[in-house]
Amino acid sequence: MQISTTPLLVTATVLFLTSPALCFKTGLEDGLICNVCVGTHPGCGETGFDYRWYWGKMCPRYNDKCVKLIERKGAEVMVTRDCLSNLEAFRIDIPADKYEGCRPASKDVKLGQYVFNKVEELDVYRNHYENTTYCFCDFDHWCNSAPSNVGAVWSLLGVSIFLAMFW
Repeated sequence: MQISTTPLLVTATVLFLTSPALCFKTGLEDGLICNVCVGTHPGCGETGFDYRWYWGKMCPRYNDKCVKLIERKGAEVMVTRDCLSNLEAFRIDIPADKYEGCRPASKDVKLGQYVFNKVEELDVYRNHYENTTYCFCDFDHWCNSAPSNVGAVWSLLGVSIFLAMFW
């Protein structure tokens, strides 16, 4: 009795050809899917992002952008990933140029002008971090993650298809 491998081959081919298309915008979805996390949570570092902990969330606006906010003070790095519409509600240092790429935060000279507060932890002047950088992207889903090893993903996919075809 011989087992036909044609259905397995067709399934493997369909999976192989459609998997790259699933991570790019097709125009059929309601909005952009972004990673949402804060650097104090595990797996949400600047370069060490773990997608297994944080699934993407659909951005509320149709023309939204994914943002990776990087704040540095010495060796301390705080990374925040979210949709631009969520950050606009409480951040006033978002740069005016929101095109694809990374830009330094804008300075507000009138921030805390008439505030005479001696409690440093409140950070009314927003000068705790030495460097604040916004990275914007909107061309594909989950684009605000860390750089990934795409080669490792493709090799794993290739090995699994190879095993599915000849097992």
